Amino acid sequence: MKAKKILAILCAAAMMGTMQIPVLAEENTAATPAAAQEEVTAPKYIFLFIGDGMSYPQIQSANYYLSASEGENGKTDGILNSQNNLCFMDFEIAGSAQTFDSTSFCPDSASTATSIATGYKTYSGTINMDETMTISYETIAEKLKEQLGYKIGVLTSVNLNHATPAAFYAHQASRNSYYEIGEELIASDFDYFAGGGLLNETGSDGDQESLYTLAEEAGYTVVNTKAEAEALTNGAKAIVIDETLADSDAMSYAMDLEEGEWGLADYVEKGIEVLDNETGFFMMVEGGKIDWACHANDAAASITDTIALAEAVEKAIEFYNEHPDETLILVTGDHETGGLSIGFAGTNYDTFLTNLSNQKISYAKYDSDYVAKYKEEGTDFETVMADITELFGLEAPAEGQTDEAAELDSKDAHPEGEDEGTLVMTSYEYEKLQAAYEATMTRTGEEELSQEEYILYGSYEPLTVTITHILNNKSGISFTSYSHTGLPVAVFAQGNGAELFDGYYDNTEIYHKMAELAGVE
Repeated sequence: MKAKKILAILCAAAMMGTMQIPVLAEENTAATPAAAQEEVTAPKYIFLFIGDGMSYPQIQSANYYLSASEGENGKTDGILNSQNNLCFMDFEIAGSAQTFDSTSFCPDSASTATSIATGYKTYSGTINMDETMTISYETIAEKLKEQLGYKIGVLTSVNLNHATPAAFYAHQASRNSYYEIGEELIASDFDYFAGGGLLNETGSDGDQESLYTLAEEAGYTVVNTKAEAEALTNGAKAIVIDETLADSDAMSYAMDLEEGEWGLADYVEKGIEVLDNETGFFMMVEGGKIDWACHANDAAASITDTIALAEAVEKAIEFYNEHPDETLILVTGDHETGGLSIGFAGTNYDTFLTNLSNQKISYAKYDSDYVAKYKEEGTDFETVMADITELFGLEAPAEGQTDEAAELDSKDAHPEGEDEGTLVMTSYEYEKLQAAYEATMTRTGEEELSQEEYILYGSYEPLTVTITHILNNKSGISFTSYSHTGLPVAVFAQGNGAELFDGYYDNTEIYHKMAELAGVE
């Protein structure tokens, strides 16, 4: 994994002050702080970036990784140092939002995105409906379109009818009603959709009319190649499906993109071109695979996709620099995933974050391109080990080598800020890897997992998740869960009305503050 420095000049430009022209805001003393009761400007252009599964640990691990990659452990004159490497970290306002829902303190994407999009709590798994599943909630995107005539864009690195994007246009008791969500996507009449493919395109039983056909009949231009996407012009009404779909028909992880392939930033840039108009637009952009990476405990993929989200934010910053008095940019998460921590018991207070640059492939691509073949062909462990060394940098301990020597070799092989080398495993780590290989080669996927197996591997391929666990731990990174946690999320704001997003509040307030600024009811 190669570090990519976020351009500091864009962050500096984003910190320029803005001039506000008063317009009367809707009174809502329960929903907004005192600042919101004053007259505020209605932003014409609103960008809402949601890192799915992205809380402080995901942001900070990406930031520290970039700092460590720039020099010897990010040190200046022997003193540990970290710049704000992700552009949104330099925004004028940084707030925090609680994420609990009606089900749990560890919520899911459907309910938390509902809170952000509508200002209401609901059950996990539910999209824009109340706990009785009888009342539906209108979203901020729907209100901006209907009441103000804004154009609307919904972008994601996962499926367009997945929970987070769906929360801005759909109303379903179950997030798994993918076909019905797809029908609502079409009925929304929103202007620009871009990202991964629609799940259950022809219904759960495969016997319904294709959602893409229905979209074309409704007036959408449906494109699924980069060339077609590049050809879209201002005013197009389009559904853009990524040309190189990967796991579960989502976009590829950022670390798996080939030269010339489009990433999330490219779709944002095209979206700005398509949506730009004098009335205004709202664009929701989800970095959905941060969540997927953290579910699988793949720290390297989480970091690179968090960086990819920041690169997408840079495109909004470029637009903001041209329209500073009319633009609001928000960057937040829906919840945290994985219980990611910077620090691991086996490394005490030390971190070796650049060890993660040994990883050349995401867990998902390794599963699809390598593990599936191992199982099909009964590949021996020695051959598998050679691939692991090439793709993840983990090396088997030498015969007779002590664990202490292996640990020292691993630290010396890849000091922070230098080119990647191999990481020698201890005998303990090597035995864990061998056991995981055996589990992968014998697991059918139909057996019930024991408590021990779930704690070790979750529902993932034992071999793959053990590889990432060992590499994470050697880097000073660890996970506590394969699921969501109850951590609050950051809320970064820049531009017109940004000051409203300061403080510590509930995630429903994100909706209320946007609605207050825009003047929608």
